[in-house]
Amino acid sequence: MSEHEHEEEGYQGAATLLVEGAELPVEVRLRGHFEPIDGRYHWYGRIAAHTGLTELVQQRRPAATLRTPAGEAEGDLSDPDPWGRYRITGLGRPPFEVDDLNKVPPAE
Repeated sequence: MSEHEHEEEGYQGAATLLVEGAELPVEVRLRGHFEPIDGRYHWYGRIAAHTGLTELVQQRRPAATLRTPAGEAEGDLSDPDPWGRYRITGLGRPPFEVDDLNKVPPAE
């Protein structure tokens, strides 16, 4: 067994964040894994510090759409960390390629 409980897949690079009616170019680092306990694919990551995002969101936790070259997905933003990076989380098909599509149940 590996050191990690879950095999994680992900994406790092340029993305577009659609939030509060705005479309922002951002840099992201994303990961995800299939969670057998709930039968869902969980994806999550950090959005690099972005002044426009901070001004727009102002400590709220809005829903957002994250678009990468491989696709897009709905997620939720959380509070920024001390470096101004927002966390984003989502369930279901992620905005990046997954090696085994059987790990990702169809959208509900």
